[in-house]
Amino acid sequence: MSQHFLLSAKARTLSVTKVARMSHEEAAQTFRALRWANNDGNPVCPACGCTTCYEYATRAIFKCKGCGKQFSVTSGTLFASRKLPIRDYLLAIAIFANAVKGISALQLGRDLDISYKSAFVLAHKLREAMMAEQNELILSGIVEVDGAYFGGHFRQENRKADRRDRRLAENQTGQRRVVVVMRERGGRTATSVFHREDQAVPTILDRVARGSTIMADEASSWDDLHAVYAARRINHSVAFSDDGACTNQAESYFSRLRRAEWGQHHHLSSQYLACYAGEMAWREDYRRRANGEQFTMIAAGALNRPVSRVWAGYWQRAA
Repeated sequence: MSQHFLLSAKARTLSVTKVARMSHEEAAQTFRALRWANNDGNPVCPACGCTTCYEYATRAIFKCKGCGKQFSVTSGTLFASRKLPIRDYLLAIAIFANAVKGISALQLGRDLDISYKSAFVLAHKLREAMMAEQNELILSGIVEVDGAYFGGHFRQENRKADRRDRRLAENQTGQRRVVVVMRERGGRTATSVFHREDQAVPTILDRVARGSTIMADEASSWDDLHAVYAARRINHSVAFSDDGACTNQAESYFSRLRRAEWGQHHHLSSQYLACYAGEMAWREDYRRRANGEQFTMIAAGALNRPVSRVWAGYWQRAA
């Protein structure tokens, strides 16, 4: 616990430049301190949990004296079976944490001098680490609920006479999805992705504690919430806020997600929309933290996550 606190305090001054200047040994020590913070950076066997391990003199591999298995500092984590140097992963996390509106895989690949495919998977692994804690959140108090639709439009025709109204269902691709945000005032943010807003009601019932107050707009999708919660509604055609009833914090989240879509990614696939939504919820929750703290949180989260079932060997399955 104390080691993790000291590392977090030291990481407040961490920058991309400082990470880039790290030697391989310094990067490895940073990884060890992040992964085994509760054991003062000393290795712990991922197989049996034994703390009696020794390191080979010729390579960065440990061996457990209890079960006899060999492991590295990234074994059993999101970075297992890595191909890049350890310093490059730390640099990727620092670049990723500094991008307040997110970062595209193409830009991350250019910064790290790696392929687009490698950068794409690496970025999504970091998003998975961010989303891990949010998937277990139970919100309470005053919770703002809102939804926004992404994707699913046909590209417009050149001539005005040939253009169609893209708001109509028949003029959409079927890939349109709605991101529903549940944002606790003064607390955390949870997101989910659905085909329609009204499909979010069971999820809201699961993730918002009874006795909470729901703030929502006047969309009919939220009418069923009145039976369970004390709900207050705001008519946005009249006012954005009325006597404390508003969804301004939810709208703030969507502002960040829209800017990530327009300014960084340009298009968010419905297949990965939940990943981007979760990333922006994490960034919104920790936007006041120092960059070094955000770096430490993302890195520690990735090193304490098991091997990804989704992203390990992704391109081999997708090919």
